Amino acid sequence: MTTFTVLFDACVLYPAPLRDFLLNLACSGIFRARWSNEIHDEWIRNLLISRPDLTAAQLQRTRELMNQAVPDSIVSGHLGIAKGLTLPDLDDAHVLAAAICSNAQVIVTFNLKDFPNDALQPHGIEAQHPDDFVRHLISLDWGAVCGAFKRQRASLKNPPQSAEELLHTLERQGLVISASELRPLLELL
Repeated sequence: MTTFTVLFDACVLYPAPLRDFLLNLACSGIFRARWSNEIHDEWIRNLLISRPDLTAAQLQRTRELMNQAVPDSIVSGHLGIAKGLTLPDLDDAHVLAAAICSNAQVIVTFNLKDFPNDALQPHGIEAQHPDDFVRHLISLDWGAVCGAFKRQRASLKNPPQSAEELLHTLERQGLVISASELRPLLELL
């Protein structure tokens, strides 16, 4: 098992296709994925606002399945140090605190401006856009990334999606360069 640890910010867990792809990647064993209950609360709260057709019970079930799929994913004991951290958006201090407590090397987030290098570098942490994160994984172990993609595709039953359709979905979720790097491997996906 790798010791390379990644903390997922709420914004990358909000869109279901991206969340599912990141979870399938986490299950590949090429990194350890972490998040906190506060991160769960944030993505669920935001999703319920934009998707009134969903219920809190449905998303609670998703939360439980995520925690089961990735053992030891929940970070705790971090809120005490959050108060001493300074970020452009103080509401994100709990995310950096969770990354510090989990010994994460990377925070995967769309909100790069909220996690400036000068605030993260003293803790040995880097913020990465999910597209950059997945591109790094492709260069590290493209076979594991293809396997994660295939697992996600196999789970899509209503409706099923072709590899090209799922790549297009992930492009719309912000994985533009990653999708273009995976497209030549279409027959493996």
